[in-house]
Amino acid sequence: MFLQVKGVGKAFDNDFEVFSDLDLSIQENQFVSLLGPSGCGKSTLLSMVAGLESVTEGTIELDQQQITKAGPDRGMVFQQPSLFPWLNVKENVMFPLKKKKGAEELAEHFLKMVHLSRFQESYTHELSGGMQQRVAIARALAMDPKVLLMDEPFGALDEQTRHILHEELMKIWQETQKTILFVTHSIQEAIKLSDRVVVMGTRPGRIIADFNIDLPRPRQRDDEEVIALEKKVMNLLEGEINKVLKEELSHESV
Repeated sequence: MFLQVKGVGKAFDNDFEVFSDLDLSIQENQFVSLLGPSGCGKSTLLSMVAGLESVTEGTIELDQQQITKAGPDRGMVFQQPSLFPWLNVKENVMFPLKKKKGAEELAEHFLKMVHLSRFQESYTHELSGGMQQRVAIARALAMDPKVLLMDEPFGALDEQTRHILHEELMKIWQETQKTILFVTHSIQEAIKLSDRVVVMGTRPGRIIADFNIDLPRPRQRDDEEVIALEKKVMNLLEGEINKVLKEELSHESV
């Protein structure tokens, strides 16, 4: 397998265990979404794959190499674009490339891919939220990572902008054939975009289901097969969400 999570656990200093003995294998070029309630560890797992969080137990390997720290073979896109306001669009995309030969040409290539060529001299405050996120995606792609890690990248955007960026991301994925690991709270978003939807439960964090989404693209939210799959996933998540609510209510009553 291209990306392997083997018996991985994560605990913090206050003895809070996020998850333990977690296993996940992802093939090259797959688009995989991690879906689950807050607190299940999906963003923590993504950060561990990125090398931004340490592994308490187990190993994570990318292309047979163990991940121990952040590296250019993994591009990260966060919910907030995290752009430098003192740099223009092209300079933001070029920033992680430093003095790499052909950096300017690479930046222009990926800005064209996300349809921002005419805004390359603009500054971030002049762009909409959706445009800023496209800059962040272009910056991550310009590094030519083996895997693209996306942590709720469209969560802060309005529905119309999110729909447009879904279409853009699908075109980018089909053109670049990057492996994508995508964290989301949205069942619809996960089903619309992914080859696989990995559903995580909480208390403790664990994988409770792994759905292969063998449906033709583009996928429409009113397709019968999409609706049926959405209900199936929702039924799984409702049990996990109710469990969290019951625990929180019991703590409040103590």
